[in-house]
Amino acid sequence: MAGFFSLLRRVYLTLYNWTVFFGWAQVLYLSLKTLNESGHEHVYDAVEKPLQLAQTAAVLEILHGLVGLVRSPVSATLPQIGSRLYVTWGILYSFPEVRSHFLVSSLVISWSVTETIRYSFFGLKEGLGSAPSWLLWLRYSSFLVLYPTGITSEVGLIYLALPHIKKTEKYSVRMPNKWNFSFDSFYAAILVLGIYVPGSPHMYRYMLGQRKRALSKSKRE
Repeated sequence: MAGFFSLLRRVYLTLYNWTVFFGWAQVLYLSLKTLNESGHEHVYDAVEKPLQLAQTAAVLEILHGLVGLVRSPVSATLPQIGSRLYVTWGILYSFPEVRSHFLVSSLVISWSVTETIRYSFFGLKEGLGSAPSWLLWLRYSSFLVLYPTGITSEVGLIYLALPHIKKTEKYSVRMPNKWNFSFDSFYAAILVLGIYVPGSPHMYRYMLGQRKRALSKSKRE
């Protein structure tokens, strides 16, 4: 029975990783194609649907960690996925005013290159039991450049959206109301920006540690 569940886990994770890989590959292809043919102003319109689907699918990774399907700690997965979902839905989807900025292109390319590498690596690892050494190196090295560019783009887009968040008060809840509750989306966005200050260096150090362990292990093998 244990062997059956192990096989079922591998089949599921293989299908999941390759499905999301193709979603991010589509985002990467469309963003580069649009950037070349039409300019950065039109990148978001070209990638909106596949970007939303691919990024939202990452919610399942939190569930995978919670039920023990993968060994990735939820404490590391949750903030990264949460921040990306906030930018995807809370900023880009909600405030069209920022969609034509060049930071959207740097964001989408940083995310999609990172994720196509990551999901192809884990797709091969789950499906075949191993991945090429060059792909392993890319998996644990590409973030050295792509994480800073991605984070800079996320922070920049949230900052650019602040005047629109304040003006429209979208998603804000004002008193009085039947729930006796208030929420200010502008100050929530400020709080999110504040979390990036200690959170980004912490996550970067965490990934450096992961890189060191993974590459050291591959050399021993």
